[in-house]
Amino acid sequence: METNVLRRPRVTERSTLLKKQNKYVFEVARSATKGQIREEVGRVFRVEVTAVNTCNMPGKMRRRMGGKPGLTPDWKKAIVTVRAGQEIKFAEPKS
Repeated sequence: METNVLRRPRVTERSTLLKKQNKYVFEVARSATKGQIREEVGRVFRVEVTAVNTCNMPGKMRRRMGGKPGLTPDWKKAIVTVRAGQEIKFAEPKS
Protein backbone atom coordinates (compact mmCIF):
# COMPACT_ATOMS: atom_id res chain seq x y z
CA MET A 1 0.00 0.00 0.00
CA GLU A 2 1.35 3.39 -0.99
CA THR A 3 1.66 5.90 1.83
CA ASN A 4 2.27 9.06 -0.19
CA VAL A 5 -1.07 9.26 -2.00
CA LEU A 6 -1.57 13.05 -2.15
CA ARG A 7 0.94 14.94 -4.27
CA ARG A 8 -0.35 18.55 -4.18
CA PRO A 9 -3.54 20.58 -4.34
CA ARG A 10 -4.38 21.92 -7.81
CA VAL A 11 -5.33 25.58 -7.49
CA THR A 12 -6.91 26.76 -10.73
CA GLU A 13 -9.83 28.97 -11.65
CA ARG A 14 -12.11 25.94 -11.94
CA SER A 15 -10.96 24.40 -8.63
CA THR A 16 -11.56 27.73 -6.88
CA LEU A 17 -15.14 27.77 -8.17
CA LEU A 18 -15.64 24.16 -7.01
CA LYS A 19 -14.92 25.17 -3.39
CA LYS A 20 -18.42 26.66 -3.24
CA GLN A 21 -19.74 23.12 -3.76
CA ASN A 22 -17.40 21.68 -1.05
CA LYS A 23 -15.19 20.08 -3.73
CA TYR A 24 -11.40 20.19 -3.71
CA VAL A 25 -8.98 19.16 -6.46
CA PHE A 26 -5.74 17.25 -5.79
CA GLU A 27 -2.98 15.73 -7.85
CA VAL A 28 -2.56 12.19 -6.55
CA ALA A 29 -0.34 9.18 -7.19
CA ARG A 30 -1.23 7.39 -10.42
CA SER A 31 -1.65 4.08 -8.56
CA ALA A 32 -3.92 5.55 -5.84
CA THR A 33 -7.44 4.15 -5.50
CA LYS A 34 -10.53 6.12 -4.47
CA GLY A 35 -10.51 4.40 -1.07
CA GLN A 36 -6.89 5.35 -0.42
CA ILE A 37 -7.57 8.96 -1.46
CA ARG A 38 -10.64 9.12 0.84
CA GLU A 39 -8.64 7.82 3.84
CA GLU A 40 -5.63 10.08 3.21
CA VAL A 41 -7.67 13.30 2.81
CA GLY A 42 -9.76 12.46 5.88
CA ARG A 43 -6.66 11.73 7.97
CA VAL A 44 -4.52 14.69 6.85
CA PHE A 45 -7.19 17.41 6.85
CA ARG A 46 -9.56 15.91 9.47
CA VAL A 47 -12.68 16.14 7.32
CA GLU A 48 -15.39 13.66 6.36
CA VAL A 49 -15.13 12.79 2.66
CA THR A 50 -18.47 12.05 0.99
CA ALA A 51 -17.29 11.37 -2.59
CA VAL A 52 -14.12 10.95 -4.65
CA ASN A 53 -13.99 11.30 -8.43
CA THR A 54 -10.77 10.57 -10.31
CA CYS A 55 -9.47 10.89 -13.86
CA ASN A 56 -6.13 10.29 -15.55
CA MET A 57 -4.77 13.41 -17.22
CA PRO A 58 -2.49 12.91 -20.23
CA GLY A 59 0.74 14.86 -20.58
CA LYS A 60 0.94 17.77 -23.01
CA MET A 61 3.39 18.39 -25.84
CA ARG A 62 5.90 21.14 -25.05
CA ARG A 63 8.67 22.68 -27.09
CA ARG A 64 12.08 23.07 -25.55
CA MET A 65 15.10 25.16 -26.43
CA GLY A 66 16.37 24.16 -29.84
CA GLY A 67 12.92 23.25 -31.10
CA LYS A 68 12.96 19.67 -29.86
CA PRO A 69 9.53 18.50 -28.74
CA GLY A 70 8.99 17.20 -25.22
CA LEU A 71 6.12 15.78 -23.22
CA THR A 72 5.00 16.74 -19.73
CA PRO A 73 4.32 13.74 -17.49
CA ASP A 74 0.89 12.11 -17.18
CA TRP A 75 -0.83 12.64 -13.83
CA LYS A 76 -3.97 11.67 -11.95
CA LYS A 77 -6.56 14.16 -10.71
CA ALA A 78 -8.93 13.59 -7.78
CA ILE A 79 -11.96 15.77 -7.05
CA VAL A 80 -12.85 15.24 -3.38
CA THR A 81 -16.22 16.26 -1.96
CA VAL A 82 -16.36 16.92 1.79
CA ARG A 83 -19.38 17.09 4.11
CA ALA A 84 -21.30 20.38 4.14
CA GLY A 85 -19.96 22.83 6.71
CA GLN A 86 -16.41 21.47 6.54
CA GLU A 87 -13.54 22.94 4.56
CA ILE A 88 -9.93 22.22 3.68
CA LYS A 89 -7.27 24.86 4.17
CA PHE A 90 -4.29 24.06 1.95
CA ALA A 91 -1.84 26.32 3.76
CA GLU A 92 -2.45 24.63 7.12
CA PRO A 93 -2.84 20.85 6.92
CA LYS A 94 -3.92 19.39 10.27
CA SER A 95 -1.73 16.43 11.16
